[in-house]
Amino acid sequence: MNPPAPTLYNRRLVGWLSVGQLITWGSVFYAFALLMEPVERELGLGRAQSSLAFSLALLAEGALAWPVGRWIDRGHERAVMAGGSLVIAAGLLLHSVVHGALGFYLAWTLLGAGLAATLYNPAFSIVTRRFPHDFRRAIITLTFLGGLASTVFIPLVAWLIAELGWRHALWVLAAIHLFICAPLHARVLRHAPAPTPVAIRAGSVAGAAPVGRSASHHMRSAPFLLVGVFTVLLMAVTAALPPHMVSLLRGAGLSESWAIALPASIGLVQVLGRALLYFFEHHFDLHLANRLIPCLIPLGLLALLAGAAHPGAALLFVLFYGMGNGMLTIVKGTAIAQYVSREHVATLNGALGLPSAIARALAPLMLGVMWQPDAGYTPGLWVLLAASVVAVLALVAAQRWRRAAADATT
Repeated sequence: MNPPAPTLYNRRLVGWLSVGQLITWGSVFYAFALLMEPVERELGLGRAQSSLAFSLALLAEGALAWPVGRWIDRGHERAVMAGGSLVIAAGLLLHSVVHGALGFYLAWTLLGAGLAATLYNPAFSIVTRRFPHDFRRAIITLTFLGGLASTVFIPLVAWLIAELGWRHALWVLAAIHLFICAPLHARVLRHAPAPTPVAIRAGSVAGAAPVGRSASHHMRSAPFLLVGVFTVLLMAVTAALPPHMVSLLRGAGLSESWAIALPASIGLVQVLGRALLYFFEHHFDLHLANRLIPCLIPLGLLALLAGAAHPGAALLFVLFYGMGNGMLTIVKGTAIAQYVSREHVATLNGALGLPSAIARALAPLMLGVMWQPDAGYTPGLWVLLAASVVAVLALVAAQRWRRAAADATT
């Protein structure tokens, strides 16, 4: 029988999980952009054909989020993350031997399955189950190191491709997952908390949903649906902008140097936002922070609409959007636990996986469709602004609903 779930924050476990996040984000998610052009040249693919592989990975990740969440809630977190690392290693090896579009698509679908078991969602759920009183600090730590993945791995993968060729570079990345990530997850995730039978659950953390209710009950509740609206809409907004960012700034009239430098700086601003949250979150009300952080996204969009052609307005966009997007990962990662249920956090987050993946896959396409020769991206930006405002209001409503329910039970 598994030992009781530990309640003390384990800095060592969270640190090693952060290393796994750094490697997985960097060697798979960010590596795709570097692999795309050499793969296109060798396999004779067009840009749309190669981009489809990444969309398939996102869809596979979303489709498997639900079963992955169920397995974690049942106490199988070690098998999920260690197995996911092995699947990624297999996907990278398959990618290294592809000679046509079908094999390329199969490899990235397999990689998407591995990502479903190894990226933020499963890691967030695991630390929430293990550290019910300190899960927010653990999640901030995970995202802080994960945010550096592009900084570490983009130059590393570029160097590997230049020195070894893309096929042999993939061998190196596969070996990293096989000999580092899989053993890491297998070792640090021993003694997973056992799932607590509903009948013997007692007590609850202030602000959490009443205990003893099933995951399916929570999925029909207003707080879950509102958090779902918040999550899916902001996933769409933050996925829509990056592929179009340089073209958007060029079209607004910024010089080439600004159009390149501003998007490149967003990653650093994201990490800065997470660092500020890590060091100062205990100095302000958590729920107030959860309301204010998502507001930075529409504020950034307003700055972009107000004067993207002026470097000052564009810098405001980078500041608001970058910091908001960086800290938004923490808000999204903790919203289910704080406003819906901690007992079923992995399952409930998993239920949002597929709609979130569909939103992430379709949003860049829809922003491109809304582009107009005379108005540029302006119509699409107004739609994104409206969606982000609705998302913020949905989270505020979820907070109020949960607080009213908590007051009613006291």
